[in-house]
Amino acid sequence: MIRIRGAKEHNLKSVDIDIPRDQLVIITGLSGSGKSSLAFDTIFAEGQRKYMESLSAYARQFLDQLKKPDIEEIEGIPPTIAIEQRSASHNPRSTVATTTEIYDYLRLLFARCGTPRSWAPTKTKKDGTVLARSGRPIESSSATQIVDHITGFGEWTRMMILAPVVSAKKGFHKDTLEDLFKQGWVRARVNGDLIDLRDALKEDNENPLKLHRHKKHSIDAVVDRVVIRVDDESRQRLVESVEAALRIAEGSVVVSVETDGGTQWTDHAFSEHFADPDHPEIALSELSPRLFSFNSPFGACPDCHGLGVILEFDEELVVPDKEVGLLNNAIVPWKKNGPGGMIYPRYLRRFCRAFDITPSTKLSALSEELYTLLMHGNSAPGALKTRKEWDGVMPMLQAWFHKTESSWVKDHLHQFQHEIICPTCCGDRLGISALHVTIESKHRADMDKAGSPTVIGRPRNDGTILNISELSRLNITDAVQYIEGLSLSKEQQVIAEAIVREITNRLRFLESVGLEYLSLDRRTATLSGGEAQRIRLATQVGSGLVGACYVLDEPTIGLHQRDNDRLIRTLRHLTDIGNSVLVVEHDEDTIRAADHIIDIGPGPGVHGGRVVAQGTIDDIINTPGSLTGDYLAGRRTIDVPKERRKLSDKKAMVIKGAAQNNLKSIDVAFPIGGMICVTGVSGSGKSTLVNQILLPAVKREVMGSKTKPGKHTRINGLQHIDRIIEVDQSPIGRTPRSNPATYTGIFDEIRKVFTATKEAKIRGYKPGRFSFNVSSKNGGGRCEACAGQGTKKIEMHFLPDVFVECEVCNGKRYNRETLQVLYRGKNIANVLDMTVEDACGFFENHPKILRFTECLRDVGLDYITLGQPSTTLSGGEAQRVKLATELGKGTRHDGTMSSEHTLYILDEPTTGLHFEDINKLIGVLNRLADAGNTLIVIEHNLDVIKCADWINDLGPEGGDKGGTLLASGTPEDVARVAASYTGQYLKGML
Repeated sequence: MIRIRGAKEHNLKSVDIDIPRDQLVIITGLSGSGKSSLAFDTIFAEGQRKYMESLSAYARQFLDQLKKPDIEEIEGIPPTIAIEQRSASHNPRSTVATTTEIYDYLRLLFARCGTPRSWAPTKTKKDGTVLARSGRPIESSSATQIVDHITGFGEWTRMMILAPVVSAKKGFHKDTLEDLFKQGWVRARVNGDLIDLRDALKEDNENPLKLHRHKKHSIDAVVDRVVIRVDDESRQRLVESVEAALRIAEGSVVVSVETDGGTQWTDHAFSEHFADPDHPEIALSELSPRLFSFNSPFGACPDCHGLGVILEFDEELVVPDKEVGLLNNAIVPWKKNGPGGMIYPRYLRRFCRAFDITPSTKLSALSEELYTLLMHGNSAPGALKTRKEWDGVMPMLQAWFHKTESSWVKDHLHQFQHEIICPTCCGDRLGISALHVTIESKHRADMDKAGSPTVIGRPRNDGTILNISELSRLNITDAVQYIEGLSLSKEQQVIAEAIVREITNRLRFLESVGLEYLSLDRRTATLSGGEAQRIRLATQVGSGLVGACYVLDEPTIGLHQRDNDRLIRTLRHLTDIGNSVLVVEHDEDTIRAADHIIDIGPGPGVHGGRVVAQGTIDDIINTPGSLTGDYLAGRRTIDVPKERRKLSDKKAMVIKGAAQNNLKSIDVAFPIGGMICVTGVSGSGKSTLVNQILLPAVKREVMGSKTKPGKHTRINGLQHIDRIIEVDQSPIGRTPRSNPATYTGIFDEIRKVFTATKEAKIRGYKPGRFSFNVSSKNGGGRCEACAGQGTKKIEMHFLPDVFVECEVCNGKRYNRETLQVLYRGKNIANVLDMTVEDACGFFENHPKILRFTECLRDVGLDYITLGQPSTTLSGGEAQRVKLATELGKGTRHDGTMSSEHTLYILDEPTTGLHFEDINKLIGVLNRLADAGNTLIVIEHNLDVIKCADWINDLGPEGGDKGGTLLASGTPEDVARVAASYTGQYLKGML
């Protein structure tokens, strides 16, 4: 048992509870009732803290320390691991494969068992563009072959024979230099510069070359400096020098050849391990895991530096309106009040004079050839042929972007750029040598998924031979089949056995949590919070750790009802091998599958913090006063609407030919004036359709946004929308200074109320006086001792930082004089400490404030305080604060909704919501729809889906097997479609 006594963290009311270990325990209850306070802020924090206390003080100073929770006693707690429902890394280099460490094992597999292939061009265009490459396996080059290639440079060519002993590695490398000197070598090339080792090693210095320890350096021993002669003596010298270099550098040699009359030296790398016999310059210096890392300069594409994309100026953004005069800000980046407004218009005037154009000439009036010349310059295909030199607007913008060092200018220009696939690596992120190392499998991969092999010039094959980038493009299911079917020699099988086992185990665990549709190269920044959490869960399951306590936050988020069983089996696996699993969850299937349930309540905020019921599912159902029990027993229900709004696809926004990501050129209608749910299994294309195509298109039409929508043919019916509101789960503020009062805007009104008091008028206080963000020297009334924070941070080094209450203001955030101003017996600090429920009564005579506090109450946030730091709000709470804010903006003083037609887009608004909270949310959504607004809700929760007026269901599966519109219409219509998983689950609820 985990025995807890006197837990008082946040709103917990001195909770005493015994939690069974090595079981699946669900913690449920209303939003804000104290579930996370018990699970994460108490159990996880104390388990983590106790484990870290066992480490040395030296080790602890490098770790983030958790403060001791407010608790009297806790016993029997194992080391804890939190898997929270938070957004994945936004690093563009982070992918599904790198996050799960699968890519590390793939790099090792290709380094040990891969077949290097030649990338020598076999077919080129006149302009030098490579159309095809050899692709044949390459083998080792002997010293004789290398010398044959060297003599081909021609007689009297000067060159150096170099042994690469250090290649792009950090450190001072003193030992390496001393070893070279002891072997009799007197010269070396360090980072491209020749040095004399005798001079460099004169002083007994740890860093004789004054190298930066944390920068990467390359060191080559100068074995010989020769001039090519066509005679036996010269050839023998070359053979001896090459053999010496190969011996020193363990099989590698670099030949640096003098070019351009001695002003330049060009390096040619050779290896006795892997080289094309007909093209010895096609050689791999080493076949190591770092060759396949796009995060290493050694392996990354030299142009995109491993990102797979580069930034390019978008002509549609640069010239959004061709009906504007050339010098009337037609070229938007060069507009008069911008950073280039003083310089670049001069170039346009020069262009106008050169081609006899008036400055007011519209771009649409230019001939096609002249427009191409203006935008792309003399060298562009289709440009007007002229002897007058003109670089072109687009090349000039590109040159300006690369030349400037001003972050202001770069930020200005960045808004006119978009990402395009890197033309050098074609999005594969790696250098050409890495992309020509392959492995073979008995399983035939779909080359449409893996990527076209003509991208790298390798001959087309049947999908059994892939490079690491093509393999990473496969989804989880296909990748498992490909890896399990590898064609390896007996020696390679011994080498690869452990590697393959690690890869397949991780892939299987990703399948087990319902992520089989993800491709390994999918950027983690594009994953939902639920997908990111399940990836972390799969990683933990794969680790095989025993005796730990896992604390999870709603792992079912983003998961279709169909996939719940697989997730529950994964959680069961963790308990079966000897772990405790605590899950904060609202999903009914998961609650019913639990060994032990803890229901926290009875209400939210100050009304919660108690254990209402605990035990088995039957215990919860039979406990009076448990809202969870009432809903599980059917005593309370979320009712199906008696009558739905009559919607028609004739008055609708219609997306034609949606083909972004996995969408199969589908046509989808979103009727105007009701609540529309977009449903489907995970990865079926819901977010792509709504967030990547519809949302940017509407923003562009209604708000003039520069964001480019995803691939589609056209969208009809956007004229029906006046404005658009996106309500997602991103934080409403990233600092403790942000709170619900500041976000909704009512803090401005509250400060005006205090400014209007008699005492404030006598003292001459302005609204800024009541802001904790304004310093006293600027007329503010905040406490300067804590800068309006209310707390002070004390750094404790190897202990967690301690936040203590400010002794000057006692945590009130304001100075004494400001707190002396009262309104109805309360000062400004008292008001910020009020709950939303209390504020509704306190400000009942202030319609502007009351409108927003009532909306916060209506969305179930009556328990939060007006001044609660935004950083302490959950994702679901933040989303409802946004929804309430928009609801308040659209509400008139008399409580009716404005007639302005608004499109609301909500992405899984039920995250973090109990059955009772969902019931309230549906009421708010219906209120918005009743006013004539259109709501598009991406959702998996069947209670919300059954209350929709219209459903667009995508599928049938995730990833490449999804992207099709399976059903469209009312819930009753969708329930009749046999191919729809959503429809089949809806049947029993209607």
